[in-house]
Amino acid sequence: MFKKSDFFIILAVMISFVISAYLWFVLNDREQAIFTAIWIPSIFTFGIYFKLCALMGKK
Repeated sequence: MFKKSDFFIILAVMISFVISAYLWFVLNDREQAIFTAIWIPSIFTFGIYFKLCALMGKK
């Protein structure tokens, strides 16, 4: 069910989340933390788009 590309998308989201949390809690850089947190839905959106393109190409 999961492909290697799916794990890379999840890994990218997790890295973005960890960086955002580090910026927010450790460095107290709120603006950069929010900017980095905005990447998470964007990464998921690109992942869903490419997965749908791959599924549509199989049919």
